Amino acid sequence: MDYNIQVGSGSRKQLSMAQILDRIRAISGYSGLYSGIGWSITGRALGLGVRFGVYEILTAFYKDGREDNYVHVSKALMAGFAACSVESLVSSPFELIKLCAQVASASRIPRHPSIAEMNAVPPLISRLLPGYSLDMKAISNSASRCVVSLEGWGALWRGLRPGLVRDSIFGGIFFSSWQFFHRAMLEWKAVGMDPIPSFDEEIGPLSPVAVSLAAGVSGLVAAAACDSLDTAKSRSQCIVLPKFVSMERKYLRWNRPGKRFERLTGIHPADRNFLMNGIWLRML
Repeated sequence: MDYNIQVGSGSRKQLSMAQILDRIRAISGYSGLYSGIGWSITGRALGLGVRFGVYEILTAFYKDGREDNYVHVSKALMAGFAACSVESLVSSPFELIKLCAQVASASRIPRHPSIAEMNAVPPLISRLLPGYSLDMKAISNSASRCVVSLEGWGALWRGLRPGLVRDSIFGGIFFSSWQFFHRAMLEWKAVGMDPIPSFDEEIGPLSPVAVSLAAGVSGLVAAAACDSLDTAKSRSQCIVLPKFVSMERKYLRWNRPGKRFERLTGIHPADRNFLMNGIWLRML
């Protein structure tokens, strides 16, 4: 539902969670709430594996040769930046296909044309783009094939620029916040011990409830910090850019619109009023 709120809102109409839920239920039924779940599970599994794998490798390098087993907050920040940037490269194609399926579940399928309409002159876009179809069911069933055939393989990484910035900020804030809370809990537990432990291993395990709450708060803060970039990526992934248009822009040296920060992060100037849409769903 977060993607539909981010994508479906316009300059004059802001969609609420109840409106999106009613639309999905009326068009696709309750099963529409789970559209793209297979792509989502695959992308998240690969992405999380890459994220924590790269993070563990980098933190092991930071701790190599040291007597204690402590990772500084600044080191955790840099490791989080790098780990989630690699995750963004891996999971971006799966996010795009999942987004196509979720948007299709909340979009009305056009009715079948009559004989008179079938004999009419096809629209201009159908003549310029052979194979173009407005059938949302077909788009939902073969999203990856449609995207590749129309825009090329590079389209699977559409919105990569805001995705990289979003995931790097999320990873840096999440891992550094988690390391800060973890260190604070260790020191709090060590205060009442006699003698005071010299190493973290002597303190013992922390409470699972406290560790879970610390991780939840870290994720909440990180999600709130990068929500605007998440909206920018979702809206940029919905822009269909055929291959010949991309080639024209490349040859004409087309410049991205917007201010310097917007060009660097991939935020379109028209999306300035929608960047905080769906922030509560993302934080949850």
